[in-house]
Parts: sequence; structure tokens; C-alpha cells
Amino acid sequence: MSAIQATLFARASAEIVDLHRFFVDWFVAARAERVDFGRFEAAMGEGFCMIAPSGAVLDRDAVLDHVRQSRATCDDGFAISIEDIRPGWQADGMIVILYIEAQLRGGKRSRRQSSAVFTTSSSAPNGVQWRHLHETWLQVPEG
Repeated sequence: MSAIQATLFARASAEIVDLHRFFVDWFVAARAERVDFGRFEAAMGEGFCMIAPSGAVLDRDAVLDHVRQSRATCDDGFAISIEDIRPGWQADGMIVILYIEAQLRGGKRSRRQSSAVFTTSSSAPNGVQWRHLHETWLQVPEG
């Protein structure tokens, strides 16, 4: 991997971890007051599309609305960890990253394999914007 490729991978990896920290802070009622939603909006690039683990296809507006409406809906036990971040395909200013997202919500564990497409953006957190996200269940929430 060249130095430029390594830098893009490092920025996208940091963005994945940082955005999921944002989610925990945004969703946990005790922390939600201190979180700036603008951080999330800046990270989601125009034309962003998400394929949820259920197979639902969501555009940028639907994802923004869902996250906005889900503010402070979890207790202090909500947690997300990011595991096994790996680079996928890469070209000038664009990278696919693979990772596993593990959640604990309401005492139930789940895991999903994710692939995300990022492009460089000087105005975005960590210098990259999310363009596409595809999640697949590895472990459906227990219970």
C-alpha cells in the first residue's frame, strides 16, 4: 500500500470509529445534550445510500431523519465496538473499507459485517465522506 493509500485508509478508519462514538453519544440519553448533529450531516456525502441489514435501501435524507429522531433513545448500557477494519478496493480519492460493527442494546448483542465507500472531502470530519454503506447481519439481536 502506498503512503497516499495508507493515509486514506487511516482517515477512513478513524472516521468509522469516530462516527460510531458519535452514535453512542447521540443515542444515549445521558450524553445526547452534548452532541452536535452537524458532525453527522457533514460526514454523510451528497447521494449517500445505505443498505440496512434488513435489505431496506435508504437515501441520505432517510438516514439523517432516522438518526435525528433516534436521539436519546438508549440507556447507558448501549455500546458499539468496531472490529476487523480492512481496506478493500481503492482508487484516487476513494476507498472501500470492510469492518464489523458489534452492538449491545437493551441487553441484546448483535453483529454486522459492513462495507463502506468513502471519498475525500476537506470539509468533512477526518477528511472523508461516507458515500455508500452496506450492512449484513452476522448475529441478529438476541431475544
